[in-house]
Amino acid sequence: MATMTSLRPLSETFGERPVPLRPATFEQLARQPDECIDVATGAALIARDAYARLDLDRLSARFDDLAAPLMALGVASMPVDDQVRLVSNYLYEELGFRGNEQDYYDPKNSLLPDVLDRRLGIPITLALVYCEVARRAGVRARGVSFPGHFLVRVDAAGQEDAPVAVDPFFGGRRLDEPDLQKLLERASPSQKFVADEHLAPATPRAMLVRMLINLKWIYATRGDFARALLALDRIVCLTPDSVPALRERGLLAIRLGAVEAARADLSRLLELVPQAPDASMIRKQLEELHARVAVLN
Repeated sequence: MATMTSLRPLSETFGERPVPLRPATFEQLARQPDECIDVATGAALIARDAYARLDLDRLSARFDDLAAPLMALGVASMPVDDQVRLVSNYLYEELGFRGNEQDYYDPKNSLLPDVLDRRLGIPITLALVYCEVARRAGVRARGVSFPGHFLVRVDAAGQEDAPVAVDPFFGGRRLDEPDLQKLLERASPSQKFVADEHLAPATPRAMLVRMLINLKWIYATRGDFARALLALDRIVCLTPDSVPALRERGLLAIRLGAVEAARADLSRLLELVPQAPDASMIRKQLEELHARVAVLN
């Protein structure tokens, strides 16, 4: 494969989703219907929580630059096997993207600007890079929420019945059915691989939630509870009726002394599932929070 060093910005991108005006805030993005959510924009807005001056347009242009050499090769018109080979060789062999096996839980692995700068990431962020570069070059690549290990599927144009599975963490290698069964057994030993189920494309919303769950867990294990709470805020923006997210955010808000926020989340949880297994415990916590507010007043 020829060396791809001549990079230029592109004015046109390829994909199936409509391209709405770029939302200015994460809250605006979360309110969009799934088919309008741009995952790269969502990931950039997540990163803006860490890098307040992040330029979203410039970050998007970096994907355009990365895709330009692949587009020049005409990969869009090639058979799907050749598309996978060329995209993977370009990203991993030539550009040097790789999974960060040495420091998997570094939060930078989940922040898009750092992933592009260091060319290091975890499966879901490397999948995002793979899909965004491939899509701009006319290749139909989508993320897959495979159990325990995020993957990419690449389909020929207009087809859904013969996806090629790619591991974005380990060099963009192609995975056949025995590989996928073995990978599935690591997360769920009793399950049998079913392509329609286990290689179903992840929705943009689901991809962003999974990214945020990773970040939330990393921050919480490091004792950075304020950042963990912010990640939970983003998860609730995307899934406002998620009982687990409301519960976790409410309990973390108690820990951080955000009494009114905790009351709002736990009250909403009981509205959604009044017969929750821990309902009595949550009602007791709400009573304690009410008493705490009464004392402060």
